Amino acid sequence: MNVLLSTTYFGPIQWYQKLYRADMVLIERCESFQKQTYRNRCLIASTQGVQALTVPVVSEGSSLINNVRISDHGNWRHLHWNALKSAYGESPFFEYYEDDLRPFFQPDWEFLFDFNEAIRKKMCELLDIHPHVHYTEAFTSPLDISRTSHLVPRTSHLDYRYAIQPKHPAPDDDFTPRPYYQVYREKHGFLPNLSILDLLMNMGPESIFYL
Repeated sequence: MNVLLSTTYFGPIQWYQKLYRADMVLIERCESFQKQTYRNRCLIASTQGVQALTVPVVSEGSSLINNVRISDHGNWRHLHWNALKSAYGESPFFEYYEDDLRPFFQPDWEFLFDFNEAIRKKMCELLDIHPHVHYTEAFTSPLDISRTSHLVPRTSHLDYRYAIQPKHPAPDDDFTPRPYYQVYREKHGFLPNLSILDLLMNMGPESIFYL
């Protein structure tokens, strides 16, 4: 199976399942930036429930995802890091992965796509998965954008670019969230398909068995 995926900021478990199980992955770098999606947003489990962390961005002259720059607005790096420490500081594996994650909350990246790819590579390293990843050279619209069928062939690829999203995700018969230990499960119940960070912080090296 070959898949076409959008870029993501600490993407959800569903996204990493596709990355892990696919024979080959194309990551979209030629689309226009989509607001309120996993391209610059991740969902974590906090003491208050699901919390969204959003990277502020700015596009100057071009809205292509490959050209979108990260903004320094709102001291977001500090806020995101503190949110992760608050959410997962008591989880079994936060201290184990803390040094791997801390560099992503320093101003070392200018472009969102490059930032997301650095994150993806580090997550693959920590998960011990080795996907065959390539990047699109041109944008191709989905063959069918109806709400009932987002997962359609693009040449030889299944297109998940607009199916895996925080709001109104498309049905996916190949993904069924399986419960695992979560710090706040007794308070909120199991919260499915959060950021890959939630799985790593709670399950550590066993995360690969949930993908």
